Amino acid sequence: MPNQTFFNLPTSKQQVLMNAAKMEFARVPLHEASIANIIKEANIARGSFYQYFEDKEDLYFYLLQLDTEIRRQKFITQIKENDGDFFAALKDNLKSIIIDEIDNEEAQNFYRHVFLNMNYKTEKTFMTSKMDAEIHQYIELISKLIDKNNLHLSSENDLTQMIHIATTVMLHNIVAKFAKNLTNEQVIDNFTHQLNLLKRGFIRQK
Repeated sequence: MPNQTFFNLPTSKQQVLMNAAKMEFARVPLHEASIANIIKEANIARGSFYQYFEDKEDLYFYLLQLDTEIRRQKFITQIKENDGDFFAALKDNLKSIIIDEIDNEEAQNFYRHVFLNMNYKTEKTFMTSKMDAEIHQYIELISKLIDKNNLHLSSENDLTQMIHIATTVMLHNIVAKFAKNLTNEQVIDNFTHQLNLLKRGFIRQK
């Protein structure tokens, strides 16, 4: 997380640094990224950078955290727009990521580096930017919005696991887009098929 000195900056200056960081992380993966390039683009001194962040990893994961927060708020809106249909909202969420968010060369390169160089910490950050208590509150909010009438759930834990499984499947479809150079249509078709399998289940009912 950034130091308080970063949050004391005007929002416009914060955004300049975030834009410079995203440009550099779009150019190369995290392990090849240069702080020198970031501070040059943001027009700040190296000493100032270290007043804001511990290192480039600190900046990188904060950038992912901001990205995740935006997507989560969008997902809440999409659940409402789909009248509580969790799976329809998740499909819309995937479309918004691969079509609306990855809509230019810089964004494509940024997400390509994020997904193709993903480790446990990256996946955890990308899937949830919240602390455990906040995650619980977020799940509670999602639970209130989801229409559970057609869902086979016996507890709130079932709902939590369903959300985790479905979002993990979505994440790996985005990874496949870059790893296999799939078209948006192929990604959406694959994800739709997998969601249908999840909704149907794999055990034949006697």
